[in-house]
Amino acid sequence: MIFLVKYLSGESLFDSNNTYYTEFDYNALTMASPVTVKGNNVGKIQDIIYDFNTGKTRVALKVDDQLKFSKQTIVRLYATGLMGGNALAIVVSNEGEEAQSGDLLNSEVEQDLISSLTTNFSGVSENLDSTLSSADSLLINLNGLVLDDSDNGIKSAIAELNATMKSFKSVAYSVNTLVSENDAKLASVLTNFDSITKDLSIITSNLKTVEFSEIVDKLDITLTSVNTIMTSVNNGEGTLGKLLKEDSLYINLEAASKEMEELIRDIKLHPARYRRILSKKEIPYTSPEEEVQNN
Repeated sequence: MIFLVKYLSGESLFDSNNTYYTEFDYNALTMASPVTVKGNNVGKIQDIIYDFNTGKTRVALKVDDQLKFSKQTIVRLYATGLMGGNALAIVVSNEGEEAQSGDLLNSEVEQDLISSLTTNFSGVSENLDSTLSSADSLLINLNGLVLDDSDNGIKSAIAELNATMKSFKSVAYSVNTLVSENDAKLASVLTNFDSITKDLSIITSNLKTVEFSEIVDKLDITLTSVNTIMTSVNNGEGTLGKLLKEDSLYINLEAASKEMEELIRDIKLHPARYRRILSKKEIPYTSPEEEVQNN
């Protein structure tokens, strides 16, 4: 019988659970209320007893012995839904001494949505009252502005706008009269403008089909000729091509430069050799060997 009762109540004779206690100022639980950890069901309520000595409700809860926590763990009463029941959540703490089966754990009550709205309703009412007062002040100021007969009032602004619209209407009527009286002249101007536009169209067409095409053809021929010349130069053909491609001119110029440099150096070292060239009298030529012997 004991085994059958345990089995029907969802308990097993071979499973070991730890029993813990907690207390609340009021009872908001039933025997079917779940016991959870982070939303997971880890136990159930074993008993709910009213303590006549303390005036509190003592709740006994059985928790799977695999769940370990310290004595600083809190049992929180919370609402499972807006229209649903309540449940107990074990807020696990591992600080301090480990809790043992039979220990009394601290408790707290989570404020649900309905109680929160009830608490804040006074603040909402105050804000709504302030908003209505501001709206009333705004309407009073608008009413005073509408009824203001001074230059700053809306009536004055509307009167000025009405006068402006009348002036605009008069100007529009004058323009209409002017157009009507000069209808023939305007028609002649438009006709002349149409003729000028047609002439410009013909000129543009001629420029597009004749002159531009000839210029483009001539430019194409010129570019072709320049391309041919550049190709010949690049291939080393002609005088300019040989100057650019062959290095014989550079070698000859370099040799001539060296000979000129040696001649100038010889003139500086042996100016007597060249007196016969600069002198009006004929001076016989003296070889370098004879000059060395004479010196």
